Amino acid sequence: MNAEQTASEDKIVTTVCNSHCGGICDFKVHVRDGKIIRIEAVPEEDGRPGMCLRGHAYRQRVYSPDRLLHPLKRTGPRGSGEFARISWDEALETVAGEMQRIKAAYGNASMLHFCSMCDPHVLHHVLAFHSLLCGFGGYTAPWGYISCEGNAFAEGVTFGKSSRIGYTPHKPDEYQEARLIVMWGWNPATTEMGSGVSLSLARAREKGARIVAVDPRYTDSAAAFASQWIPIRPGTDAAAMLAMAYVIIDENLQDRHFIDEHTHGFDKFKEYVLGREDGVAKTPRWAEPITGVQAETLADLAREYAREKPALLGSSFGPGRSAYGEQYHRMAAALETITGNLRLDRYAPKPKDFRFLPPFPFQPNPVEKEAPLRWNAIPSRGPSVNSSARVNVSSFANAILEGKAGGYPADYKFLWLSNTNYLNQLGNINKAVKAFKKLEFILVTEQFMTATAKFADIVLPVCTFLERCDLMPPLNVFSSKRRNFTVLSKAIEPLGESRSQLAICQALAVKLGISGYPDQSDEELVRQMVAMVSANEKLKTEGTPKKEPAASTKPQLRTPSGKIELSSGIAEKMNHPDIPAVPKYIETWESLNDPLAAAYPLQLISPHFKRRAHSQFDNLPWLRELQPQAVSINSRDAEARGITEEDMVRVFNDRGEVRIPARVTERIMPGVVALPQGAWYTPDENGIDHGGSANVLTRSITSPGGALPSHTALVQVERV
Repeated sequence: MNAEQTASEDKIVTTVCNSHCGGICDFKVHVRDGKIIRIEAVPEEDGRPGMCLRGHAYRQRVYSPDRLLHPLKRTGPRGSGEFARISWDEALETVAGEMQRIKAAYGNASMLHFCSMCDPHVLHHVLAFHSLLCGFGGYTAPWGYISCEGNAFAEGVTFGKSSRIGYTPHKPDEYQEARLIVMWGWNPATTEMGSGVSLSLARAREKGARIVAVDPRYTDSAAAFASQWIPIRPGTDAAAMLAMAYVIIDENLQDRHFIDEHTHGFDKFKEYVLGREDGVAKTPRWAEPITGVQAETLADLAREYAREKPALLGSSFGPGRSAYGEQYHRMAAALETITGNLRLDRYAPKPKDFRFLPPFPFQPNPVEKEAPLRWNAIPSRGPSVNSSARVNVSSFANAILEGKAGGYPADYKFLWLSNTNYLNQLGNINKAVKAFKKLEFILVTEQFMTATAKFADIVLPVCTFLERCDLMPPLNVFSSKRRNFTVLSKAIEPLGESRSQLAICQALAVKLGISGYPDQSDEELVRQMVAMVSANEKLKTEGTPKKEPAASTKPQLRTPSGKIELSSGIAEKMNHPDIPAVPKYIETWESLNDPLAAAYPLQLISPHFKRRAHSQFDNLPWLRELQPQAVSINSRDAEARGITEEDMVRVFNDRGEVRIPARVTERIMPGVVALPQGAWYTPDENGIDHGGSANVLTRSITSPGGALPSHTALVQVERV
């Protein structure tokens, strides 16, 4: 599948890199004598090369001397990294035995499983694990997107559904038409959010669009595209947007026709914005001391955004990863709505182009049977995702440590982590370490000995996506290539004794005595799914007399009113003070007004890093040479602490300490420091991290809507 031979007998396999970076990039894998010798970018239809530095370095990842190539059994204390090689049979027997023991002793709900979004395809992803574990009697599944739960919640209460264009904020034509583009907490030069956004921004600027960056950092995107940088304090974005709404309403700049036609609750929203509800008018003067943005700047941006039609608000997920992050996303939607800049076709039904079925039949999770819905359930989601039997993915440490006594549905004893460096990527690592040490058994399926894998009892080696076959479903990302589905062909055989996630599940199904689990090879299963698509296409052309209607662009909103709800009936029904009916600014914990600020006066943010996709690729020498891990600090804050460029500093709070070089720069506003997320946690004997992992310093609780608040943390920085 998707392979060609060259005159020199090299095999060239065309596949797609989709390693949880936000992009989808085609590339050709050149194979000689069963080994990858080169990876080549396949240009997009508009001529762009279409592959980033991580794709170019993927060959080094495949052949890294640190790859896990054999099953391992822990021989030392958890976290020590002491393991011994064992056979697959011993490893699988051990895992199956522990699963059966824990099920018998504590029940299926005591078993947690999480699979993250690395290479999120069909055969080797969530469905494979879900089917296996449901066949075993059930498990506790997670809920909540680590990256964008704040946005998902906001869309659920405002529109009653998610956008049809997924995690890409806007379609290509919107950039080309825009006269004003506001990059709010958005840095597409680093975070793809769909391949090709940067080129569209460059073309939009060439066509005359003015681009403004609102961000605590002067990002690479701001440097490349923006004509204005507006620094803003972390966690205050909703206040700035409310001030813009005040100016728009007070000066009668709103799109009255759009509001009348498509919204519900504008009058209640207006009452709050103008201060008639609580006596506090949300003026730019009100917002200035909160946000650190001058009132005149906010007022000017509001007028420009309302008048320059069409204007595009690129509201990224980053500001939503804060203490009340859903309020930022709700306010962004409100601003787009009251100015008429919202594209309603974003909420039209998604086209029905998913015409193959995975080989895993849907199975309800027995653990969720008869469990009530969570208090903050979003009706647009199914009952399983809304089930109170689930645990928020950011709350595993709390759930393990507290269990039923802490209000969680079960006492957790078993944890299986797949495609994730969980310990590294969720809040409060030191708390997670305590939680992991409490568990009776941890299974990790991995490619490398990550910080998480070091805590496992059994580590099973997993091959990369170049060593297996799969099918990628249609993804509505910002790419010049419109895909129905994509076959991901195997380029080389799995290295060492590594296996695919599917093969591991198949082997465990046998050990656990689960019948009916698919036992064909991944290549056979892909062929079956492709044949199913072909059969459906043939049936459609030969046997269906009626013409399939064109995809509708009419929005179908699933709110109680059927309209965009600026005062949300769904939120009101939750009856929770931190989830108000209208979007509001709620001061975060660990803000500058928190008493903790006396000891920890700097706000920490943990942005993405160009050379990593979350924690992936952090260990590749080619990429580490390009960008050193360091904490960015404004020169004013550095000078006050006697810190100069590349000084080793300690970044700390009550939750932990990181020692890392300082990067002294004007590209971050005073009072804020940035430590890029994804660096591997590397503690010394005293628990001080020398790897630069930001989550040593963040909290493990969630926002009321369920978002990971990774940008809400106070710290101090001192020279070592």
